[in-house]
Amino acid sequence: MKKLAIFASGSGTNTQRITEYFSENPLVEISLVVCNKPGAGVIQRADNLHIPLIMIDRTGFYQSDSLSKLLVEKEIDLIILAGFLWLIPNHLLQRFPNRIINIHPALLPKYGGKGMFGALVHQAVIESGDTKSGITIHHVNEKYDDGAIIFQKDLTIEPDETADSLAVKIHELEYRFFPEVIESILFPDNQK
Repeated sequence: MKKLAIFASGSGTNTQRITEYFSENPLVEISLVVCNKPGAGVIQRADNLHIPLIMIDRTGFYQSDSLSKLLVEKEIDLIILAGFLWLIPNHLLQRFPNRIINIHPALLPKYGGKGMFGALVHQAVIESGDTKSGITIHHVNEKYDDGAIIFQKDLTIEPDETADSLAVKIHELEYRFFPEVIESILFPDNQK
């Protein structure tokens, strides 16, 4: 049994998609959702999906290793950042080396780093005049959006593209490929 923890700060659409993807797989369990934003949509989604949820605050996250101890106690195999906007502290990186991944709504290394998330990324891509955007799934290290790239999928930006229309297309890529990449990390010897 592979156990996953999903860290999320937003609406939780990726959390829901990942949970649905693995719902028929007896070898994978979404064991925990970790949220740092009171009122975030992911809180209700976790409840609807019957996934235990814990709320964290900035002080506890950075100045205590209680969360990393809990994740070890729960035998978490992989931590997935799905719209989680805080930098991951060293105590988690050390306890889960190469076992924390993130999805970014652009083709890194462009449009990454502190403050580059959600609509801000799509607006920056549109304003740049780039003809391609996409998603990047990468390992997490001590810097924002800097870890080794695991997977990228691009798409063509249409001449009349807006940040909103690009966001819709990027979400479609996330929902399609994020669960598949997670599965390939959990079961690297499985060939579909």
